[in-house]
Amino acid sequence: MNYAPDPIPNPVVEPGDFPFAVTGLHHGHIFGMVNGLLGAGATLKSVYDDDPEMVAAFKTMFPDVHVASSEEELLADEEIKLVAAADIPNLRADLGIRVMEAGKDYFTDKTPMTTLDQLARAREAVERTGQKFNVYYSERLHVEASVMAGQLVRDGAIGRVIQVLNLGPHRLNADSRPDWFFDKEQYGGILADIGSHNCEQILYFTGAKDAEITDAAIANYNHPQFPELDDFGNATLVCDNGATGYFRVDWFTPDGLSVWGDGRSFLLGTEGYIELRKYVNVTTDDGPDNVFMVNGDGEHRFNANGKVGYPFFGEMVLDCLNRTEEAMTQEHIFKSVELALKAQERARVLTAQS
Repeated sequence: MNYAPDPIPNPVVEPGDFPFAVTGLHHGHIFGMVNGLLGAGATLKSVYDDDPEMVAAFKTMFPDVHVASSEEELLADEEIKLVAAADIPNLRADLGIRVMEAGKDYFTDKTPMTTLDQLARAREAVERTGQKFNVYYSERLHVEASVMAGQLVRDGAIGRVIQVLNLGPHRLNADSRPDWFFDKEQYGGILADIGSHNCEQILYFTGAKDAEITDAAIANYNHPQFPELDDFGNATLVCDNGATGYFRVDWFTPDGLSVWGDGRSFLLGTEGYIELRKYVNVTTDDGPDNVFMVNGDGEHRFNANGKVGYPFFGEMVLDCLNRTEEAMTQEHIFKSVELALKAQERARVLTAQS
């Protein structure tokens, strides 16, 4: 919940050229989002949340930030170009609509919404206002192994990607989670939430524009004390270009693992394959961001940590300034979560939740 890589400085603007504000401090991902923006040269100006304890915690990390008196103050500040937020998931879309109606771009944690109705209203607001609704799909955008894999795929190192397999285990840490985390109306379900990361990666690595959910399932295997928690989910996708994708997400990371989750991705290409061991290489001291590739040239192993950075943030800042779509298209952003929401909606329940 508090995954927040340190900034890797790669400024694309001068200090003061891109002021941004922060609100909705309900998920620790906000710290990673802010760090990414700061690394791109953006200037943190203001913060607001109606919970003073959350604001105080934020200010310990970013002591120079101005504490606004209200959301209205943030939205009325003409200097602010973008508002970043990690609100409770079912509140994120409406917050984004308010931000865009105030003439500012929006940057929200995933999942950006929890229902298809919210998605439709966000799409309409983007069309109506001309503003951007950006999403922090951190498992690709803020992981150097994933960034390097994208570069290798773009350079044709494994040919055409025809299948993506994602494994997204997470540690539950139930005692530290807020109440909304266990309320399905508020968090949306495991496929809508964590699954949005995975749908985005499947579309990105395969180069697909759309996909069909051919199978999806959820379960509460081992947490009857939280009857609305999905502790397991998986889904299979067939993309519009013929590629396929599968992902599994769960809350079963054992206490003995040195990190919060052993996230992995496997990319099968027509001329080779890539495996990403994103956060740990189990039983070794290799650290995060391990990339393994096999192609016609042989077997290759790279460690991307500290080597490729996080270009998304600078690209997003420039997109906001130039009204371009280099970081990610708006349709890709919305299609990724649309697929996750459809997977959640159509999922078979594998076990009785009691």
